[in-house]
Parts: sequence; structure tokens; C-alpha cells
Amino acid sequence: MNHSHTIVAALTAIALSTVCLAAEPATKRPNVLLIMADDQGWGDTSYNGHPELKTPNLDEMARSGLRLDRFYAAHFNCSPTRGSVMTGRHPDRYGTFSPGRPFRTQELTIAEVLKAGGYATGHFGKWHLNGVSGPGKPISADDPLSPGNNGFDEWVSVSNYYDLDPLMARNGVTEQFKGDGSDVATDEALKFMRRQVEQGKPFLSVVWFGSPHLPHRALPADKAAYSALPEKDQEYYGELTGVDRSVGRLRAALREMKIAENTITWYCSDNGGAEGPNSTGFLRGGKGNLWEGGIRVPGIVEWPARMSAPFVSDMPCSTLDMYPTLLAATGVKAENQIEPLDGINLLPFFDRKMDARGKPIPFWDHLSKQPAHAALLDWPYKLHTNPVAGRGQKTAVGETLPDVLLSTMCPKTPRKRPTSRPSNRSVWPGCARPLSRGRNPSRRAWPEGITPRWPKSERCHGDTPPPPAGPLRAGRDGFRAAAEHYPDPGR
Repeated sequence: MNHSHTIVAALTAIALSTVCLAAEPATKRPNVLLIMADDQGWGDTSYNGHPELKTPNLDEMARSGLRLDRFYAAHFNCSPTRGSVMTGRHPDRYGTFSPGRPFRTQELTIAEVLKAGGYATGHFGKWHLNGVSGPGKPISADDPLSPGNNGFDEWVSVSNYYDLDPLMARNGVTEQFKGDGSDVATDEALKFMRRQVEQGKPFLSVVWFGSPHLPHRALPADKAAYSALPEKDQEYYGELTGVDRSVGRLRAALREMKIAENTITWYCSDNGGAEGPNSTGFLRGGKGNLWEGGIRVPGIVEWPARMSAPFVSDMPCSTLDMYPTLLAATGVKAENQIEPLDGINLLPFFDRKMDARGKPIPFWDHLSKQPAHAALLDWPYKLHTNPVAGRGQKTAVGETLPDVLLSTMCPKTPRKRPTSRPSNRSVWPGCARPLSRGRNPSRRAWPEGITPRWPKSERCHGDTPPPPAGPLRAGRDGFRAAAEHYPDPGR
């Protein structure tokens, strides 16, 4: 017997077993699927009580996973929020103060970090981080701010919003597609994901739809369910139907590929609703301002391997939290991390070991407007400085909003809607009522989360809001506050 061959064989076997053991944890690392709608408001889901829209796939996802009833976009517009997902940092840190502005090439993205950690990375759909405004255009390969130059191995992307028959770029090469834009992005994402599963490689798949952003053009089949409504609503709801269908296809494919158990699927929108009270869920404001309707969006997370039972939470969470949470979840360490990060790691929250975030969520209108409206959400309060009434909203005649407002967030947002149907683009009476009535310190402040003129059964706590602990305070610095916490009768 050749003992040298035996020793070599034994050493080889040991080496191979060591490699297998080392590789095994990598196969157990979670896949990551990030899905984002474009301009979908908090109220634009049937699980949040929309009176006309049907979203069965999002409803099922909300029933099966973690439903975040207070999930916030980092900004009231798209580009700044998208940058926050990529970096975990506030938009002002990377210079994306408003939609269409680029983010800094020096920033470290989640795609770059996970790619360095062995993940395959793909982006599909709207990008809007390369400084191009207007309708979506194909992105060239030599654009320094393309997805490919920011960590994505594969990308089929467009600069901004898109809907039917989009013209997109596949790794920088222009290509014409046919069909609903959400279906197109989903088709390409599924091809990418299947390839990675076949190769046994974990993936980051970012699917950013271009709907339901203007100009609202839906497939006839998607409009059919809303044929009794005005044409503009058929188009809008039809686009959301396409988004919902795509979410269902993605979730079904994960199950088919037998990877749903260990895939983090995170759904949200890039800003609040732009189409009136039904879109925002009757929260104050809408896209373009820092009131709740402009920044609170649908938020759902599924990860069965970590969250075996579904649950619903009112703890405020943000797109800022996605980056640090995903790094913790995948175990990938970011080399040369740019500090500070403004989000938090939500893994303890996923494990139900956290009931308060412990770190406020900051918001700021872009810096070219001075003094700029800013807000700091520190549950259950939201501090506003230099507030403005907001898009489509007015203060009472002859009054101004104070320099500083401290609003109390209604602990449970009512889910019922008024029985009569407002126009989808109108402002429902009462939505614009200011939190502090001018400079009269005897007035009370309404919580941001309710509409004062709703019928009794549809308000947070009955016919009138609970009285504040004390009157509004008027100081020399212009401070107005209602620093009370309304107890939650449901707990």
C-alpha cells in the first residue's frame, strides 16, 4: 500500500470537508428582495381600508409577515428616499435634496457592500439617482451614477418613472420592452433570481416599479375591475393592480424556487400619496410635504426563517433602517463605511425584542428653501420647525403657522373612511386644518393622524379629541406645542 497516496487522500478529504463547512454558512445567508412602488400612498392598499382599490397580493403579504403601520420614506419625494435605501443615510448627507438630483459618487451603497460579501446584485426598474429629471430614459453604461457603477452586477433600468412599453437599458444598452412596466421589471428580476438560485449564490434583487406615478397608463385588463369609476381613477387603480400582481408573482416565484423561507422581502413606497385623501389614507398632507400624508407609506417585511409568525407594529420605522438592518441580517461587514448612518438595525425588532426605536427619524425639506420646513419624529411626538401648510392645503384666512409645532401622533390611525366618496384628487374637508390655530394659545392642537370633520365613528377617539394636558404655549421664540400623549384605547 502506498502510504504517501493515503496521506494525500486523507489530507484532501479533510481540506474538502473544511471548504464545505466554510461554504455552508454562505448558502444559509438570506437572499434580499427590495420592492418599491412609485408614489403609492399609505392608503393605496385594500388592507389599509381603501374603499375601491383591490390589492389581494399586498393584503396577503401583510397578513403573512410584519406589517409596519408607521413606515416612513426618508423624504417626501423619490430620489432622496431611494438614496436612503442605498446608503442608510439622510438625503442631506449625500446631496440629494430634491427629486432628480444625483447622489454623491463617494457614497457606499448596499449593492457595493453585499457584492463585496459574495452576493449577486441586480437592479430592475426606476433608478432616479443619476441626476436625470423628466420621464424615464435609458441609462448609459458610462454614466458614473448608473446602477452598474454603484454595485449592481446586472441591471435593466431607467432614469425615472415608466409605465407601458418602456424603453430601458440592459447594462447600459438600450432595449425596447412591451407590456406593463411593472411586469417588465418583474420578468427581468425573476430571470436574474433564477440564475442565482441555479448557481447557489445569494442575491440582492432591487425591483423599483415606476407606478403609480403620473402619467397613469394602465393595461385595459387592469382597468376593467374599475370600469364604473371615472377614467382617471381606472388608470390609477389599474397601475396599482399591475404593481400588486407583480408582487404576487415575485412571492410565488420565491416559493416555487424553494427560497421563500430565507429571503428577506421588503416592500414600501418612495413617498406619500399624490392623488388625494384616498391615496394618503386621509392623513394630513401628501407627496411634496412633511406632514404624515407625504412621508408615511405602506411597509411590509417577510422573512419566515426569522419571523415565523406574522405581526403588526406601530413602532415608527424608516427607509433609513433598511441598510443597517440588511448588513446585520446578511453578516456582511462594510469596509470603509461612511459615517454616520441615520437608520437603525431592526433585527431585534424582527425578533420582538424591541418596542421602541430609541433614535428619532429626521426629515428636512431641501436646503435651497430657507428657512426650510424640518421635522423630527420621536414617538409619540413629531416636532416641526418652520412648517408650511403643504401642497393643496391652506391655513385659515389671516393666520400663519407658528415657527415651531409639536404635534401628537394618534397612536392608532383610524381605518374607516367617510361614506361619501370625494374626488380622488380633491382635498377632503378638514384635511388642511392646521395643528395650531395661529397664535391663539387657548386653542387645542389636533393630532396629525386624524381628520377633524370625520363622522364620530371614524375619528380616533370619539366626537372630539382628548383634551391636551395643558394649553398651547406661546413663548417669545414663537414656540407652539401640544405636548400630550393621547392614550391608546385599544391597548
